[in-house]
Amino acid sequence: MAQGSDVKLGQLTRFLFTAPSWKRSLLLIALLGILIDGAGFRAYVILPVSPLPFSGTIAFTLPAIFAFLVTKPLIDYGGRTMTWNRSALLALACTVFAVIITLSVRVTDTALLPLFYAIALGFIFALRLFVLVAIADYRIARMLTPAFTQSGAGIFAGMYLFSPLFGVLALVLHLVFGLAIVLLIWLIERPLYRAFRIRGLAFINAFIAHTTDGSKSMEDFFREIGEEIFVPQVSLFFRRDKGKEVLVTVPNLHPGPMGEIGGGNLPRIVHDYFAEETLVPHGCATHDFNLVAESEIMKVIDAIQRAKKDLSFVPTAGKSGRVKAGSVRILYQRFDDTLLMVSTRSPERTEDLDYGIGMTIMAEGHRYFKNIAFVDAHNCMTDLSSPIHLGTLTATEYLDAAGKAFHCAKDTETFPFSIGVSHRRLPFSREQGFGDLGVQVLAVEVGGQKTAYVLLDGNNMAQGVREQLLEQILKHVDNAEVMTTDSHVVNTITGKNPVGLNVPVEEFAPFVLDAVREAIADLSPAEVAGCSPQCEHVVVFGSTRITQLASTVNTMLIFIAPLSLATLLLAFLLSLVAYIVIG
Repeated sequence: MAQGSDVKLGQLTRFLFTAPSWKRSLLLIALLGILIDGAGFRAYVILPVSPLPFSGTIAFTLPAIFAFLVTKPLIDYGGRTMTWNRSALLALACTVFAVIITLSVRVTDTALLPLFYAIALGFIFALRLFVLVAIADYRIARMLTPAFTQSGAGIFAGMYLFSPLFGVLALVLHLVFGLAIVLLIWLIERPLYRAFRIRGLAFINAFIAHTTDGSKSMEDFFREIGEEIFVPQVSLFFRRDKGKEVLVTVPNLHPGPMGEIGGGNLPRIVHDYFAEETLVPHGCATHDFNLVAESEIMKVIDAIQRAKKDLSFVPTAGKSGRVKAGSVRILYQRFDDTLLMVSTRSPERTEDLDYGIGMTIMAEGHRYFKNIAFVDAHNCMTDLSSPIHLGTLTATEYLDAAGKAFHCAKDTETFPFSIGVSHRRLPFSREQGFGDLGVQVLAVEVGGQKTAYVLLDGNNMAQGVREQLLEQILKHVDNAEVMTTDSHVVNTITGKNPVGLNVPVEEFAPFVLDAVREAIADLSPAEVAGCSPQCEHVVVFGSTRITQLASTVNTMLIFIAPLSLATLLLAFLLSLVAYIVIG
């Protein structure tokens, strides 16, 4: 399957990294200055314009240390944040560029050394301005002073090493490079602003604020591009005379986009709201149906609450069964007028199913059942991939498998049934691929047949993990399926963090098996009621919004390199002109 632009957007995360310790960056800055000092003593006699040899410590190290010390306080004073590590890394990067540009002219060419040092200062001013508006505050005017700290200190160093006139040349080149970078920023942001009315660098600011201090300011951007939708929330309510009541609810919304942003932690929030042990498996929805804000989850909860007021419980259910069509397998079970269906393609790659596929399956199933709870088990990831849409071969296989399940389930004999439930938190972190809920198991016994529905809180599973778990689970029950919630709380930087990738199956399988045994031990007679209330006025990203956004960003990336090169060449040419005029 060809990768879509949305996947290519996700792959941009490979450019993200953690800044090293500020101590390491400062050590490298000091070493650079010392090395240049050593070379400078050899060139002492060829620098008649200076009472001292060209000093790397004065020209590079001291300005970098000054910038490191004052940049973070200046940004904090403006109401934004920046870490010491990032401040030091930015100072180091600018020092390296300044050294390369300055020493690209032979030290013996004393007449050109001031020019190239002035160009280096103008360049690092522009670089710092670009980086700071991206990672700290998109408002250029507020970042001018923090951006000027390193090159400003460099101007004083140049006036000391060369002559007072150097300050005039350096300031002129600051103006040239500054205007060039402002033009480049405008060109970069223009496509996003025209398409979505959002500032690209402001969005990056919000993303970095989220990754550093958990800020949810990104939700403001999502709400600007969002649109309202109405989707069914198919739910199964189980009650017992003995034991905790259970709710299985299947949202046709996507628990993303990342971390605590939007609906990223939808399964846990819905679970924690209800007194029943609540399982929230993944329905049919792609990133187009990401909630724009966590507050939108209350609309899902409200829909479930409304449905609870008018439920009709029955004490019978049918045995579970399996059907297959192509690469798609479905575990189905009838609960009176509600059919629960859990689909998977494992060991083939399983990815998000478009809402249209789910609606088509539900519409077809309504000929036989009032409620169709269709679950995407989301249990096999090989790599980041695009969602499955109607019209594709895979979508056709889902529809064919669902059709087989309907015909098998409609004539299924029903019996009194029992359920058992268990819930275990796991000693693994989000970074390891496990969400806050851990593992939940619903066991259903009908006519002597036991079926286990195992739900892990996470975003997909590494390939083969499902099969390894099922092999052990089926020693305790007759039928089973292993699912994930698709919670994106485990994704803050990259979209690839499936269950079993960072923690071997052998380490968490004992917890899963214990939960299965607990659910079986908890079995007691039950009644069930199904419903399909509408979640109303839910604001999500919107149809094709992610694709449009990804296409715009990917197109921008194609032109950033040539635009940057053209802008810098123009700045260098103007620098030479300014040098000639001033000289």
